[in-house]
Parts: sequence; C-alpha cells; structure tokens
Amino acid sequence: MGFFTKVQLIKRKSSEQWYINFPSALAQAMEFQRGEEMEWLVEDKSLLALRRPSAPPPVLKKTPPSSTASTPSGKTAHPQTSNPASSRGPTPSP
Repeated sequence: MGFFTKVQLIKRKSSEQWYINFPSALAQAMEFQRGEEMEWLVEDKSLLALRRPSAPPPVLKKTPPSSTASTPSGKTAHPQTSNPASSRGPTPSP
C-alpha cells in the first residue's frame, strides 16, 4: 500500500527548507507522536527510508529472535550455512 505526497520548498532570504508531509491516515496508522524524532536514510536516489528509533512495540506481530543480525540498511541478515550440500541445489530423482 502506498501514499503519494509532494515535496514542498519554502525559500527565505537566507535559507530554504524542504518538507515532506505525511498523509493523516499514514501518521495515524504509525501512531506518530508530536515532536517524535526520526532518522532519514538514503538507500539510493529512488528510495528514502525513515527509521523510527523509539517505535511502540507491535501489538499483533511477534518480535524477531535476537539471533538474527540487522544490516545498516535495516534488512535482516541471515547466517550463512556451513553445509556444502545446501548450496548445490536440488538433488536429481533416481
């Protein structure tokens, strides 16, 4: 599901400010609080990610086990398998 919004620019004599507003439905679904701090991450020129350091705990979803590591991009890193048979692909049937 996506929400579209426009980038706004306010130019002043000595500075300029860029704004991206959240649609109300998205802000309410995320349960944002006034004054809450966020961190913008640039993945590439077509993907801007927003990290929320103090997000409320999920109500329905289970938290991931602590044995998985998180990469700088926020994706979950899966441990490498040491079994060489698993990297060979499917075994042919007799």
